[in-house]
Amino acid sequence: MITDVRVPLAPQQPHSTGYEQMLEKVRYEGAYPTRERAEEAVRLVLAGLGRQLTGDERVDLAACLPLEAARALTAQIPDIQPLTGWAFVKDLAARSGASLATTRWDTGSVFAAVAAHAGPDLVTRILHQLPTGYALLFGRAELTPAA
Repeated sequence: MITDVRVPLAPQQPHSTGYEQMLEKVRYEGAYPTRERAEEAVRLVLAGLGRQLTGDERVDLAACLPLEAARALTAQIPDIQPLTGWAFVKDLAARSGASLATTRWDTGSVFAAVAAHAGPDLVTRILHQLPTGYALLFGRAELTPAA
C-alpha cells in the first residue's frame, strides 16, 4: 500500500532568548526599523570581527555571546593581515554594498551590544589585540601614549 505522506517543512528554529535580547539592543541602539535589519547588521559585523580577532580573545568573546552570534563570529577564518578600524569599516561596506556612513553606524550599533556581553575587561583585551581605530567603533576614546 502506497500512501501519500507529505513531510512538512522543518520549522525555522527560534533564536535563543539571549540572541533575541542582543538583536533588540542592536535594533534600539541603531534605530533600525525591523529586527531583520538589526540581524543583518549583527551578522555582517560579527563575521567581519571574526576575520580580525584571534587567540584567547576570540575564544573568550565567543563564550560571552549568544550561540547564534558566536557562530557568526567563529565561522570566519582570521585574516593574515589585520585591518585598521577604518579599513574594517571600508571592507564591510564593500562586502555589503552599503555606504561607509551606514556601515560605520552598523558597526557601532553591533559593537555596543558586543561590549555589553563581553564586559569592559574583555573589550580592553580585544582592543589591545586589534590595530588602531577600533576603540572609537566600540564607543571608547582612542588613547595613544605620549611620545
